Amino acid sequence: MSSTDRPAPHLLAVDVGLHTGLALYRHDSRLLWYRSHHLADQQKLKRLIATLLRSTPLPTHIYLEGGGPLAELWQREALKLECVFVQLDAGQWRKQLFYDRQHPSGRVAKQQALKMAIEVINRLSHKKPTALRHDTAEAILIGLYGLLDLGWLTHWPPKKE
Repeated sequence: MSSTDRPAPHLLAVDVGLHTGLALYRHDSRLLWYRSHHLADQQKLKRLIATLLRSTPLPTHIYLEGGGPLAELWQREALKLECVFVQLDAGQWRKQLFYDRQHPSGRVAKQQALKMAIEVINRLSHKKPTALRHDTAEAILIGLYGLLDLGWLTHWPPKKE
């Protein structure tokens, strides 16, 4: 495969669960979309994963918060498709993106995530923010962490151009 045949890099951020939050970023840090899915069972999640990882634009990197059997479904599919797969826990991205006072508990951290996700949408998306569920807000921030980790974004907040 030549470099011109390779898809442009895209990062899919996932807050794993049957209530799944998702966000897709381009390599230039543009937030393309964000959403939430409420799934009844693991089989529906498995179908969603297969669809998302084969949809255009193709994710080349997956940053996922969570563990257990649901995270393993994502990991197996990512490996099949040769996606870069990074698994984190909430403490990792919160430590980088929040001050300590902004995440003394899970409840406070979720409130802070909602506020910060709106800021990310305003700065990195062409769309206006919509009502967010906490899982979607966290996926947006997991993606922000991934952008910084990959060097696709050098600092947050980005400097005005």
